[in-house]
Amino acid sequence: MQQVSPLYLLERFDVGIVQLDAERRVVGMNDYARRVLPVDQKQPFERMVLSFHPERSKPKVEFLLDQAAQCPVTNPPPMTMIINIPERVLLIKVTCLAGSAGRPIGYVLVFYDITEFVSAEDASSARPDVRRRLTKIPTVANQRIVFVDADDVLCIHSEGHYTRVVTASANRFCNLSIGDIESRLDPDHFMRVHRSHIVNLRAVAQLLREEGRLALQLEDAPQPVPVSRASAGALLERLGMPAAGGTPAKRQGSP
Repeated sequence: MQQVSPLYLLERFDVGIVQLDAERRVVGMNDYARRVLPVDQKQPFERMVLSFHPERSKPKVEFLLDQAAQCPVTNPPPMTMIINIPERVLLIKVTCLAGSAGRPIGYVLVFYDITEFVSAEDASSARPDVRRRLTKIPTVANQRIVFVDADDVLCIHSEGHYTRVVTASANRFCNLSIGDIESRLDPDHFMRVHRSHIVNLRAVAQLLREEGRLALQLEDAPQPVPVSRASAGALLERLGMPAAGGTPAKRQGSP
């Protein structure tokens, strides 16, 4: 697990900058932002900033701006968020601007394209939307970005549009949705066993029955992970277990 300082990001990545007015209309951007965002070259301005983002990311960007607007103007900490766009992962920071009278007059949105840092090419995939696999999952803690190695992840569970990334030592908040993460993880090691849960198959220690439903006990995890009925057969096959008959016990090969 690696915590990355703002100075490292400034040195390592190109920076996209977008200036917004108080109504969140775009009034200016740098050349890098023009290249990365889906901007109409002839009329890039006077558009709501949300129009530049995929539909599934719009609620997150709007939430980010709302939080920035609520911060004390005298000392506003930058709001931080991660969003997933096709083939790219962006780290976004937003701060509120104040005029001479101390009143909010707009925003500055700064983003870094961290795709190369958190993912690797997957030449075996025929799907263009999953050509890059996440090797690190960006999480947010106290407005700082903590990159969690995918190999250290025990499971991931959803909380609405967001997720919690669970390791043996921490349970961290992530701005990416469970669908975004699922499409970028290595399917040889990770499986979505429930609409709200992804597990690292290498961390499975036991198969359990809870109220007639299958569940997984993961190594170093305090709580079992539920398995949907629709996923049970495929999961047992992935673990080398018979799909029917018998009572689930410890995974084969576990002590």
